[in-house]
Amino acid sequence: MKKILFITISLIFYGSKVFAQGYGYGWGMGPGMMGWGMGYGMGWLWMIIMVVFWVAIIVGIIFLIRWLILSTKTQSHQGKYDESPLEILKKRYARGEIDKEEFEQRKKDLLA
Repeated sequence: MKKILFITISLIFYGSKVFAQGYGYGWGMGPGMMGWGMGYGMGWLWMIIMVVFWVAIIVGIIFLIRWLILSTKTQSHQGKYDESPLEILKKRYARGEIDKEEFEQRKKDLLA
């Protein structure tokens, strides 16, 4: 009697799990999986959100790489645009750091 009761209870619990999966679907797959069959289209909404998320990540990476390339270019070309010694001398004379005699002497030394 105990054996029959155990088998009956086991079949009830095991059977309910089998039938809960839905007819014709595998384990864990049912008509409501990812919104299919829900009628609200929530599966499609999450799929669109996921695509937008990954597109945003990829665009962000592209902009980061572009910014890094441009920032390194401007730093590497700064040496080419330094002022010449004559321009520095003219600016010092214009600011009044040196007088006319010293300016003429240093200019003569630079051009020689």
